[in-house]
Amino acid sequence: MITVTDLRKVYRQGDRDVTALDGVSLSVPKGSIHGIIGHSGAGKSTLVRCLTLLDRPTSGSVTIDGRELTAVKDSEIRSARRRIGMVFQHANLMDSRTAAANIAHPLELAGAKKQVIQDKVSDLLRLVGLESFAGAYPAQLSGGQKQRVGIARALASDPDILLCDEPTSALDPGTTDDILDLISDLSHRLGLTVLIITHEMNVVKRICDSVSLLEAGRVAEHGPLNEVASNLGGRLAKALIPLPATPLLPGDPTGPVLELLLTGGNATEPVLSALTRRFDTDVNVLAGSVETLAGRRFGRLRIQLDVHTDMTAVTDYLADQGVAVEVAA
Repeated sequence: MITVTDLRKVYRQGDRDVTALDGVSLSVPKGSIHGIIGHSGAGKSTLVRCLTLLDRPTSGSVTIDGRELTAVKDSEIRSARRRIGMVFQHANLMDSRTAAANIAHPLELAGAKKQVIQDKVSDLLRLVGLESFAGAYPAQLSGGQKQRVGIARALASDPDILLCDEPTSALDPGTTDDILDLISDLSHRLGLTVLIITHEMNVVKRICDSVSLLEAGRVAEHGPLNEVASNLGGRLAKALIPLPATPLLPGDPTGPVLELLLTGGNATEPVLSALTRRFDTDVNVLAGSVETLAGRRFGRLRIQLDVHTDMTAVTDYLADQGVAVEVAA
């Protein structure tokens, strides 16, 4: 389990202090996949550096499986870092080494015996689906294959945590899906806790169990995917279940506009037809989106009602049906 408590990082730039992390707190259950999403400048890179002890936080703590990493002595940092496997945006492989030799490198640094290294590398190549590429050099590998080597190298020290920093942003969509599926499979098979730093919501939607939104060095939203997606007015919910822009044009029907969020069972129910019959009103569907997140179905709709519709009665009825409602216009 990862627990980050009130983490702060302040840098000195010239004659002023710059706060990169301002009280970040989050927890990630053991064996789960957590996404940290945010735009450039949100503090994602600083968080990675503090989690891996490349930078000491100004205050706060990082605890992994009960051990507070921020309290370790400088002489123990290398040992502490072995508990965290790092996967980078670019695989950062050594061009002069084969795939097998790249994976072997951290084991060599740790002083492992030659036979142990050979067996471990062989197992890791099989694990990431590159058994036949052991002797290939990085220049002979595709972007996805390089990233698979990088993942295998990150697993060489048998880490508790796999920390992935923008692991797919340099890959095409098809390869991205393959790498994300591999990370998810490894998490389940090995019991790994995975932390994915990303600016791509599709990464979160595809494999994450929970998510945090980082803004200006602070956690703006945080929680299991199902919970944040169920918050109709939340920024993460809007990003996870996006609606296309639907500007009204001259001549379009007039009337109140509502946004609806349907979750679980009611996402597959004929809510709108029931609404039309009950209130004898027309319903104009302006936009809609359906997503399956963490195994649960979500539907988001923007609808327009007849101008004479009793809005209070409609919103009360929808709430009784378990539908979240927000008046958009």
